[in-house]
Amino acid sequence: MKAAVLRAPGGLDRIEIAERAPRAPETGEVCVRITASSLNFHDYAVANGSISVPDGRVLMSDGAGEVVETGAGVNEFATGDHVVSTFFPNWEDGPITPDKRDGTPGDRGEGVAAEYVTAPARAFTRAPAGYSAQQAATLPCAALTAWRALMVEARIKPGDTVLTLGTGGVSIFALQFARAAGARVIATSSSDAKLERLRALGADATINYTEDADWGKTVKRLTDGRGVDAVVEIGGPGTLAQSIAACRMGGHISLIGVLTGLAGEVPTAAFFYSNLNMTGITVGSRAQQQDMVRAIEASGIEPVIDRCFALDELADAFRYQESGQHFGKIGVTI
Repeated sequence: MKAAVLRAPGGLDRIEIAERAPRAPETGEVCVRITASSLNFHDYAVANGSISVPDGRVLMSDGAGEVVETGAGVNEFATGDHVVSTFFPNWEDGPITPDKRDGTPGDRGEGVAAEYVTAPARAFTRAPAGYSAQQAATLPCAALTAWRALMVEARIKPGDTVLTLGTGGVSIFALQFARAAGARVIATSSSDAKLERLRALGADATINYTEDADWGKTVKRLTDGRGVDAVVEIGGPGTLAQSIAACRMGGHISLIGVLTGLAGEVPTAAFFYSNLNMTGITVGSRAQQQDMVRAIEASGIEPVIDRCFALDELADAFRYQESGQHFGKIGVTI
């Protein structure tokens, strides 16, 4: 079978298409014919060498396909089932612990950028009914992160207002989940063209943050001085102060990304004065993914996929991601 692997010490020019032998499933395992994957910032950090992995590591955390063989003791899946991978295959339910974080595909474990993947059954859930493999492959990291941020941690409800930042996969899924839950959405971007697309997806108000440095105050104005109930914060230190300014008293910030850096100043006085809550989010559990799949089927949400690349174009896909031109998810056909 073909697999996209990364040669040490990393870098986009160190991605190779290698031949690997498929492995028959053992007790408790399934073999899945992977036909699609999608890019996340985490995958890019592995590929460019920011996250160190062993030489020859198979890349990519997110994949979807069809079960072709099951090992002894597997009752949840059968041959022919359409499935999607889990980002933390050892985190089935309950609170996160260090051991549950082990084994992330494409990082601490072999990835899914391969024609066949054999892994424990818990490394997959069923895919949403009616979804293509490419649609399902957008879910394990970006969609589940947005789902946990809003539905599990912030516990949004109809009538709430949610603030999303940018037009990457997490932010667009957050917009879609919020709208499906009956919440109002305020969205930001540096591109007027992308803001127009966000409005077409259901954003109630939009802000170009390059033209409005104090967009946190603008968000307050757009909410009649109250502030938003929840923020899906993907920027990190460069945007956190504005997100704090945008929140209502007692509001919730889901800290997800570090696109503006790994450390910076936090306006602590404003944070505690407003009695805010902030949760660090690293994707979610298998049980949360199963809840999300059921919600997707009930709501009819469909992923926004910018474009797809072939497996042997994976380096080009990362370069496209690096350019920031994309709107939504970037797919890979395997």
